[in-house]
Amino acid sequence: MTTAQHKIGSGFGARSTAEEVLNGIDLSGRLALVTGGYSGLGLETTRALANAGAHVVVPARRPADAGATLAGIPGTEVGELDLADLASVEAFAGRFLSSGRPIDILIASAGIMAAPERRVGPGWESHFAICHLGHHALVNRLWPALKAGGGARVVMVASSGHHSSPMRWDDVQFERGYDRWLAYGQAKTANVLFAVHLDKLGAEHGIRAFSLHPGAILTPLQRHLRPEEMVERGWIDEHGNQADPEFKSPEQGAATQVWAATSPRLDGLGGLYCEDCDVAEIAAEEGEWVGVRPYAIDAGEAERLWKFSAGLTGLSIG
Repeated sequence: MTTAQHKIGSGFGARSTAEEVLNGIDLSGRLALVTGGYSGLGLETTRALANAGAHVVVPARRPADAGATLAGIPGTEVGELDLADLASVEAFAGRFLSSGRPIDILIASAGIMAAPERRVGPGWESHFAICHLGHHALVNRLWPALKAGGGARVVMVASSGHHSSPMRWDDVQFERGYDRWLAYGQAKTANVLFAVHLDKLGAEHGIRAFSLHPGAILTPLQRHLRPEEMVERGWIDEHGNQADPEFKSPEQGAATQVWAATSPRLDGLGGLYCEDCDVAEIAAEEGEWVGVRPYAIDAGEAERLWKFSAGLTGLSIG
């Protein structure tokens, strides 16, 4: 199989920061939209983009909290959005489109991990609904603004967690038994597949899509994990301090999504999965959670997921 899914020698690496990958890039006059942009990696992404001159729109389920967090970052604005509620997605998109502004960068950074079983909307499993279906609906609703950007990039923050599960077509909603890590893994696979098919649909309009693994970072994403679980995994010590030397800082964790959203090295490319501020290689074998699993970049799987998601949300640009 011929694929562009190979390292390109970006000059950056696992310890590069969002500020470093934006050095020399002027985003003045550009508009970026960052879901989850007021917490964890999303917050560092918002900060870096705004410092480079972009105007950053941050949709938030708790807009008052987001506004307070972002108060010290010039060039940001907050809008109300709950990705678990398609009516909320429609309302947010309607308000944004009525402003007549184009979108140059859309980074889907919001998500949940290893959460207890919860059903949202018409009974959808929460990881799949929030990490994937909400973003599917948002991108489809905002399509006119993305086309108006004249070269927009859409970046899906996935995870190496996609290695734990392909799409579970026989039980996508975990109706026959719930596993929080498999639910997270499937949702992250969906993020990667979404970028593959979105790029196919968007390329003729100048819209390119990427997905990525940001690295392992201690952020509020771990809020559903007990401290003893993280001690057992070697992430933190018994005092709550970071114990794994491979973990990145939030500034380093935000770098790959910022790089995917702005790097001129990616001009003319799309549908690729990135890690450590470069295009990733295809995973060599199971058990090594490095690179991207073939099932997550399979064009047929990506189209199947798109059609499935369109059926659930009633939204499809293609």
